[in-house]
Amino acid sequence: MNLSRFRKPLRTLGPFVFIPFQLTISIHAFANPINPDTSLILDGFYNSERIALSERTSSFGLGHTELSLQSAVDNRFIGRFTTVFESHEEETEIEIEEAFINTIGLGSGLNIRFGRFLSQVGYLNAHHTHSDAFSERPAVYRALLGAHYFDDGIRLNVLLPTPFFWGMGVEIFKGNQLAGGKGDESFGVYTLNTTLGGDISFSSSWQLGLSYVNHKLTVTEDEEDHDHGHDHDHSHSAGYSSENLYILDAVWKWAPLGNARNQQITLAGEYLYADELNKFATDDDIHEGWYASLVYRFHPQWAMGLRQGEVNLKQAHGDHFHDQQLEETEIMLSWSHSHFSVMRLQYTRQQGDGLDNINNTVSFQYVMSLGAHGAHEF
Repeated sequence: MNLSRFRKPLRTLGPFVFIPFQLTISIHAFANPINPDTSLILDGFYNSERIALSERTSSFGLGHTELSLQSAVDNRFIGRFTTVFESHEEETEIEIEEAFINTIGLGSGLNIRFGRFLSQVGYLNAHHTHSDAFSERPAVYRALLGAHYFDDGIRLNVLLPTPFFWGMGVEIFKGNQLAGGKGDESFGVYTLNTTLGGDISFSSSWQLGLSYVNHKLTVTEDEEDHDHGHDHDHSHSAGYSSENLYILDAVWKWAPLGNARNQQITLAGEYLYADELNKFATDDDIHEGWYASLVYRFHPQWAMGLRQGEVNLKQAHGDHFHDQQLEETEIMLSWSHSHFSVMRLQYTRQQGDGLDNINNTVSFQYVMSLGAHGAHEF
């Protein structure tokens, strides 16, 4: 959402231009523990063809359908529990995506999260997938983060006392959800990130982010000798491993006088770079990719978007690597009868080499929200 429309109420909170995280917490801090917010997100799709690096098959399927429960525990904690139902191959998977507690009102801009939750690295990863403008995450996300990376761990965030938004955070995770995450370490992944943002005018806002992920890599011989199908398509486990992952993201949003309901333009992009792939990797063996998207809401109920992306990968085979490359172009048109419903038509064009299921596809998706669901971040 465009936070510039909250300019007047937020000016009373101090020197901050906008405070997206604190705004979200203030909404949920008053939830009734006896009657918590409960939401069900229904996500279904039809694909004319299966595409590379996607967990979604052709024909009809169940997308990222989630059941979520959230409430204030007391005046110091809130909690959230989210279960995800999703079709994969010929089976329906059920997985706990979120189960965490978060502090409220620690002071000095501090907050702590503990449990299972979405990592806040990059721009898209911290958002639930049903809030996306396209039917699936970009190809580089699907390859390196398993579409969306969540794990068991702890997070510490601090909001700095600056005249613009500046937040910093550190996370420590068990690390099993990333490729190669097998071992006896008490934690296998830690992340560092910083985000800056502000208003350019009453109508536009910006945000920049930089993230680093360090993974205590324990690649097994089985992974190095992975089958030559080259297809890594499980939605909740990244298919390509690395010890270091760097993410640079940028977002700009425009809406007339901050009113995003009737009209809005969102321009977003991210660049991901991964090195130290395994013990055989040289300086030339890296994963890297990017995407850039433009979404224009030209009517309260209609939006259209264009996204272009590319990912270059190294598939490990024993002591050497095979090159894989994928370029992806997506065009979408969506209709929302209300804030709680989205129906999306999308065309995806893929070109590349070394991957299975490089196809063009036409997809139809619906996302319906039942019950109370908290606001998403910027």
